[in-house]
Amino acid sequence: MTRTRTLAGVTVVLGCLTLSACTDLQVPDYNNPSLQDLQDNPTPTKIAAAAQGLLVGTRAGMSAPNGYISLLGILGRESYNFDAADPRFVTEMLEGELNGGSPAFGGNLWGAPYRNIRNANILLTAVPQVTALSDAEKAGVAGFAKTVQALDLLNVINTRDAYGAPTDVDIAPNADPAPIATKAEVFAQIVSLLDDAKTDLQAAGTAFAFGLSDGFAGFDTPAAFLQFNRALRARVAVYNGDFSGALTALGESFVSTSASLDLGVHHVYSTRSGDVTNGLFDPTAADLLAHPSLQTDAQLQADGVTRDQRFLDKVLPLAEARTVRGITTQLGFKIYAANTSPVPIIRNEELILLRAEANIGLNTVGSNTAALADINVVRTTSGGLATIALVDWLAMTPDERLTELLYNKRYSLLFEGGHRWIDLRRYGRLTQLPLDLPAHRRNDKFPFPAAECDARVPKPSSGCT
Repeated sequence: MTRTRTLAGVTVVLGCLTLSACTDLQVPDYNNPSLQDLQDNPTPTKIAAAAQGLLVGTRAGMSAPNGYISLLGILGRESYNFDAADPRFVTEMLEGELNGGSPAFGGNLWGAPYRNIRNANILLTAVPQVTALSDAEKAGVAGFAKTVQALDLLNVINTRDAYGAPTDVDIAPNADPAPIATKAEVFAQIVSLLDDAKTDLQAAGTAFAFGLSDGFAGFDTPAAFLQFNRALRARVAVYNGDFSGALTALGESFVSTSASLDLGVHHVYSTRSGDVTNGLFDPTAADLLAHPSLQTDAQLQADGVTRDQRFLDKVLPLAEARTVRGITTQLGFKIYAANTSPVPIIRNEELILLRAEANIGLNTVGSNTAALADINVVRTTSGGLATIALVDWLAMTPDERLTELLYNKRYSLLFEGGHRWIDLRRYGRLTQLPLDLPAHRRNDKFPFPAAECDARVPKPSSGCT
């Protein structure tokens, strides 16, 4: 467990992540450069390596069996983990209160994003010292680093929600821990980072001074990366109920009803030495299983028999049912077909649904009409479902329109990033999550890690278990 105040001493994490540009970088020890050397003697090569290392850091823990996607999937009744070696995937995640003293569960999803934010701050401090970089290249590094920081901080607040989280990671190791900022203050910091990054990226010229992973194919220039930045900004605006702001950001993003729904930015994995594989790959459905409600809740296609195509494409029926601690399912996943399958950070399909969500939130005849057009694109293209008639859509209540929107987000973004848990919490609908057994509970947020609580005198009034 990593206290926020200890982050000043971490080592910058670097790695290639299948970067074609890595072959052009001459670094004596690519994976373990000296942090002090980066701070005291930064060069274009070291800056490039550190920038690429932020991609390693922001990917950390996302696809692990007990990582962000898996744990949030369990809480959102998308998935189970029936790992026989660790019953806490059931006893803590479904039966009991999340425990901040267990760094693999309730106290998880904390240290890695803060380490990466700190590493980005070190990079941002070093960049101005490099005279061999042009002003445009320096702006590109800054815009990239701030966008990654915003993404990391968003993942933190998605797990801690109303408990809040620290936003100041530039605390000396011997200083008092950073204060816990409120949820609103954390989101304000995220917005500030994304908007500052936009300004930097607009001044960054036509190319970055470093390479990006294959997961950024098509988004590896400052102008294209800015579209990714604006996509994240739209997600944040929707989370904050800023629907007009979301539509503005979406207009600057890569949202398109004529492009592939899979267009977007992804975490990538490989079997190359020093890299990691996608831990969500479970070809025999040994541990990572799907919640049975995915089948019962799936809408039917026009024939009245075939279920939503998204369910058919993503969920794998098992030959035999699996039961652990009274929970039974006969479903696995086939979303990640290999241990090198990419994991989406944000895709066009989500952006189309975010635009629909923003328009539903505005709740005018024109905005609701626009929302239906986007929902019908996703329903037909991704789900194989019939379109909803405009007259029927406008006759719905706002709550009914939101229900349809959330249904589509559930199946379109299934097991990609805890979206269902986050969305139902935002709209006060967590009680809609099924309880497999009467003794189960619906956890709504993660506590702070125990070390984070112990470092503070007095302890925070909430968030410490």
